[in-house]
Amino acid sequence: MIAFGGAGPLHACRMAEKLGIRRVVIPLHPGVGSAVGMLRAPVAFEVVRSRYMTLATFDAAVVAGIYSSMAEEASAIVRQGAGHVPLEERRSCFMRYLGQGHEIEVPVSGGTIDDGERKALQAAYDDEYARQYSRSVPGMDVEILGWKLVVAAPLPDDPETVMTAAKDEGAADSPRRHVVDPATGEMMDVPVFGRESLAPGAVFEGPCIITEGQTTTVVTASFHGRIDRHGYIVLEAREATPS
Repeated sequence: MIAFGGAGPLHACRMAEKLGIRRVVIPLHPGVGSAVGMLRAPVAFEVVRSRYMTLATFDAAVVAGIYSSMAEEASAIVRQGAGHVPLEERRSCFMRYLGQGHEIEVPVSGGTIDDGERKALQAAYDDEYARQYSRSVPGMDVEILGWKLVVAAPLPDDPETVMTAAKDEGAADSPRRHVVDPATGEMMDVPVFGRESLAPGAVFEGPCIITEGQTTTVVTASFHGRIDRHGYIVLEAREATPS
């Protein structure tokens, strides 16, 4: 189970106990995961242009012009956020059998668009249509409704280098807090750790509490945990004691 948000880590262990889940992971920044994902995603821009043609009337020069115009527009926007790093392009188009009401997205070759692209698109469409619908329709013309281009900066070689540096464990003199055991309803005295004080490799035993600015993780007595190399909290269920 992956627990995130403000309340997820608070209830994760108890929920895992009820569902028989033996591993719980609380990633970094659990309360603002979407924002972190947006900031760590590569800078990208997508352009879609409508230009109808069929494979029978495929015009390589027209398609090349469409992609050249879209690349110029998208690259200018991506450069504002990505600087002068090499950019990646992903091309595709939206195709359907003549007269159908629903199209499917098919990849378009990179590089120069020439007359050979028509056969490549036909093969790509046949493969994708057969993958989705278990068969193709030989001899029927295919129409193209639109053309799509995504220009993106590359991902860092190691995106985990963005992780927050952890400090010393500080477990020896950690404060304690009285909380109610959610399984028994009884009061118990447990240690409280600040998440920023738990370095990768740190281990701890439940019951305990891990606090941070966005949420609180309650580790019940049936779990023990560690901080992995990415700074994630990984909680593992204890082996059942033989009766």
